[in-house]
Amino acid sequence: MRSRMGALLWRVVLGALLVCGIGLLPWLSRTDPALTVLKARSADRDPSPEVLADIRDRLGLDDGPARLLGRWLAGLPRGDAGRSWISGADVLPGVLDALGVSLLLTAAALAVAVVVAAGVCARTLFLGARRRLQGRPAGGSGSAVLAALPEFLLASVLATVVGVQWGWLPALGWYGPQWTVLPALALGLPAGAVLGRLLDDRLPSAFAEPWASAAAARGLPGRSIARQALRRCVPGLLPNVGLFAVGLTGGSVAVEQIFDIPGLGRTALQAAIAQDLPVLQAGALVLVALAAVTTGVARLAARLLVGPALRDGALHTLDRPAPAARRAPPLVHGVLLLGVVGLGLPRDPLALDTGDRLRSPSAAHPFGTDALGRDVLARVAHGAVDTLLLAFTVSALALTAGVLLGLLPRLSGPLVDTVNAVPPVLAALLVAAVRGNGPTTPVLAVAVVAWAPLAAHTSALLRQERATVHLAATRALGAGRWYLLRSRLLPAVLPPVVRHALLRLPGIALALASLGFLGLGAQPPSPEWGLLLAENQPYAERAPWAVLAPAAVVALLGALAVTAPGLLRPPGRTPRSRGSVRPRRRGAAEQPTAEQLAARAESAGPGRPRGGSVPPPRAGSVSPPRRA
Repeated sequence: MRSRMGALLWRVVLGALLVCGIGLLPWLSRTDPALTVLKARSADRDPSPEVLADIRDRLGLDDGPARLLGRWLAGLPRGDAGRSWISGADVLPGVLDALGVSLLLTAAALAVAVVVAAGVCARTLFLGARRRLQGRPAGGSGSAVLAALPEFLLASVLATVVGVQWGWLPALGWYGPQWTVLPALALGLPAGAVLGRLLDDRLPSAFAEPWASAAAARGLPGRSIARQALRRCVPGLLPNVGLFAVGLTGGSVAVEQIFDIPGLGRTALQAAIAQDLPVLQAGALVLVALAAVTTGVARLAARLLVGPALRDGALHTLDRPAPAARRAPPLVHGVLLLGVVGLGLPRDPLALDTGDRLRSPSAAHPFGTDALGRDVLARVAHGAVDTLLLAFTVSALALTAGVLLGLLPRLSGPLVDTVNAVPPVLAALLVAAVRGNGPTTPVLAVAVVAWAPLAAHTSALLRQERATVHLAATRALGAGRWYLLRSRLLPAVLPPVVRHALLRLPGIALALASLGFLGLGAQPPSPEWGLLLAENQPYAERAPWAVLAPAAVVALLGALAVTAPGLLRPPGRTPRSRGSVRPRRRGAAEQPTAEQLAARAESAGPGRPRGGSVPPPRAGSVSPPRRA
């Protein structure tokens, strides 16, 4: 009870800090909020001292941020979130309407994501149900390419091709179910690919558990075994599903901008740009509350799926060596990426030739030219140097912070929810207010929020690994906390989290690019990838190569990031799983291990499973210890 009250208090403190930081935004940016409000209301009006003084008097800006924030907080218990500084309308009805739009879009995007994730895992489920996963190489890079596609690029292509050229679906506005299809596809396809890859990474370990062999030996149909394998692996991913839901609700700013959707992300962006503090504070508070509710639902669903095994410490570990991967795909992807960079670096990315505007690919310009006649290959290659270096740096920092904070779930749980509720655009605006707009602004903004999914994944895996039989037996034999952490928990948690971080590497590069696409990052004439997509997106219909070239390089980066771990394992060898048996040397006495002792104690217990299900399997045997 105390831990729950402490977590609740920690959430309240973090939410209050976020709201206070937003309330200080105009003063942190050292700008005149009256001038910003005047420009947002009427850009043509002369900012005379009398006009600015009237705005300050009406909004109470001379009272300072503390009194403004105090008056706003005092109205919340009465359901009064203040009035907009720009329109003068009540804030709460508008924010709730925007939240309803975003929740509907998020629900549609999650439905698309579930379908895509099912497609990614279909092959593993099919082979696992038929007990044919032994020695199967790691999954291909097709889903990684799909996960690496930027949402704003998918939105632009879908709106231009499907909505405008083909006329199949409406491309602008929000007036009914038909208007949700294209934005839901733009948001759900990459999210589903990421979730599918994470699930596909754990399914082979679930199918290798003894219960699956026992179920197949008893004649259970393959679809039942596959369904139970999904039930075994899904709880570890539910926290990330909740993070996706909150992130899509508040972070789909670029998609809402392209499709002209009045969602919460776009509302928060417009309020942040205009420094409309009541709207921005109400939107952030709603996102924090939504994150807390989503996290609670995800944890409850995980407990229901796992059942009492999580409480009783009766789970089997999913920590098994990954199957041998093919070394050819990462080598091919790496050579192609290095080839693009190597061919483009000798070229001048800033050379203008207005006579060669929007030229199609040729021998002189393999990727064509942009609207100013600049070589697209040169700009992609020079932008790759900075983008890849920053993406690798941010990924390493996010992985380190995510693992360290994930090992402390009571501290990091509320912090993850609060950080995830902050859209990267809002984080970039807050960073820009303190440090100013520049190339480091998107880096800091992405680094602030990139660790949250990795921390949630680490906490979820750690919670399940602590409930395993072999860990309880090792602890009963006298192992200390540091030994368990170093020898049992970290080896089980780190490999999937590292693969998760690699899967998110192109996503981090795209987060940097999306901020550049929205004008919050590098400025022209920088060849940064997000700026390239933003500059060339208006010409996608006339010169598609100018947009597809950087998008293809980003997809290539995603494929390389996912298949790169295959280079670290020797080809043609299937690692021995934890449940396999090593041949015993002649004359050596076989001694029971900790897992075998725990399994024997479990099988000798008086309890029986309910519902006629397969009895709890014994933990897999390991090699006997050698005598000195």
